[in-house]
Amino acid sequence: MSDPVTSPDPSGAPAATLTGEPRRGRGRTPGRTRGGAPLPLLLPALVGLAFLLLPLVALLVRAPWRSMPEQLSKPEVWQALQLSLFSATAATAVCLVLGVPLAWLLARTEFPGRGLVRALVTLPLVLPPVVGGVALLLALGRNGVVGKLLDSWFGITLPFTTAGVVVAEAFVAMPFLVISVEGTLRAADPRYEEAAMTLGASPFTAFRRVTLPLIAPGIAAGSVLAWARALGEFGATITFAGNFPGRTQTMPLAVYLALQSDPDAAIALSLVLLLVSIAVLAGLRDRWMTAAS
Repeated sequence: MSDPVTSPDPSGAPAATLTGEPRRGRGRTPGRTRGGAPLPLLLPALVGLAFLLLPLVALLVRAPWRSMPEQLSKPEVWQALQLSLFSATAATAVCLVLGVPLAWLLARTEFPGRGLVRALVTLPLVLPPVVGGVALLLALGRNGVVGKLLDSWFGITLPFTTAGVVVAEAFVAMPFLVISVEGTLRAADPRYEEAAMTLGASPFTAFRRVTLPLIAPGIAAGSVLAWARALGEFGATITFAGNFPGRTQTMPLAVYLALQSDPDAAIALSLVLLLVSIAVLAGLRDRWMTAAS
C-alpha cells in the first residue's frame, strides 16, 4: 500500500493526511501560544499579581528585623508555636484516619445521595470558620447534641481544651485531604485492585497492598494541605476552643492578640507563619508541575 498523500507545507513537514490525522506540532506545549501576551490580558494580570504580592512585601518591609530574635524568644511565642505544631499534626492524623476511607467511599462506591454527601463533605471549605465553631459548640459542647452525652457518660469535655483545638482544626482541614485523595483515586486504574482480588486478596488487602501505594502522592499532597490549613486556622478555634495561653492559644490567635498591644510581635509571628506557608508551597510544587505537564 502506498504512503498516505499529504498536503504541502512550506516548512517541508506534512500538514495533514487524507486519512484525517492532524499534523503533530513540533515542541509546542498544548494550551500555550507563541509571542507576547495580549495587552488587555497583560495589564489586569499584572495588577492582580501586585494585589497579591503587595501585602506580603509590606510585611517584609515593616518587619522588625533587629528585634526579631528577641520577639521570637519570648516564652509565650514558643508556647503558641509548639501548640500550633502539635495540634496541626494531630488534626492531620485525624484527617488521615477518617478522610482516606471517606475519599475511597466517594470515589469507588455508588450509593444514593453520593452527590449530596460530597457537597456536605466540602461544605467546610466555604463555610465561615466562625460558623463552623458555633456548629461545633452546638454539637460537641457540654450542652450539645453529642457533647452532653460525652460529658455525662465518659466525663469528656472538648470545648476550651487542647483536644478542642485539634477537633476544630480537623473539621476545617479534612475537606482538603478528602478532595485530594478522591481525585487521585478517580485517576487510578481500578483494574489493579480487581486483579489482586481475582488472585485471592481480600478487598481490604487489595486496598492496603495495591491502592494505597498508587495513591500515596495524593495522600501526601492532601496531608500537607490539611496540615497547613490546620496550622492557619483561627475562627473555628477561637470560637470552639477559646484563647488560653499554653492550652488553646495557637499561632494565629497569638498574632491576633499581639496585634492589639505589640504590633512588632504580631509581625514577627506572621513572618513565621509566612515561612511555613512558603515551605508548604515549595513542597507541593513538584507535584503540581508533574500534574500540569
